[in-house]
Amino acid sequence: MIEAVPEQRPAGAEFRPKRPLPPDFHEGDALLRADWIGTSVFTVTAVSAALVEVVRGPAAVASLALFGVGTVVFLWAYVIAIGRSRTDAIGMGGLFFLAGSAPRRVQRSFMVALAVQVVVGVATASARPFTSLAFGVLVPMYGLGLAGFWAARHGTFPARGEA
Repeated sequence: MIEAVPEQRPAGAEFRPKRPLPPDFHEGDALLRADWIGTSVFTVTAVSAALVEVVRGPAAVASLALFGVGTVVFLWAYVIAIGRSRTDAIGMGGLFFLAGSAPRRVQRSFMVALAVQVVVGVATASARPFTSLAFGVLVPMYGLGLAGFWAARHGTFPARGEA
């Protein structure tokens, strides 16, 4: 006869069940599309610029434009989050990396786009060092800003005192 063994926890360890992920109502899908459109434009221009010197100017403009938009949206998201923090316990991981504050589909999409932005930015800047492709390493600010804006507007956070 097999006997069930109770789960062993270290002394003093308290069990806290994980909060379930919020339901997916497809809110903010326009932000997801914008993130992927920006990531695609950046990828095409940066890779083209790494291969053809003539495209380096437009690639730099695209990178700086995405960085500028990302910075503004990042700050806007932060201001919204500050307002929500009066009632909700908002952490930086939940706000900008969507940890526990977004449905898995949304978090995965934003984080994959961010990873693509980082990899393309570093790879193309490394392929042609000391050129305008170095501006590509600034583009991930776009992905972080949009993810933060999504979380600030649509994210689910625990109420203060619950966390």
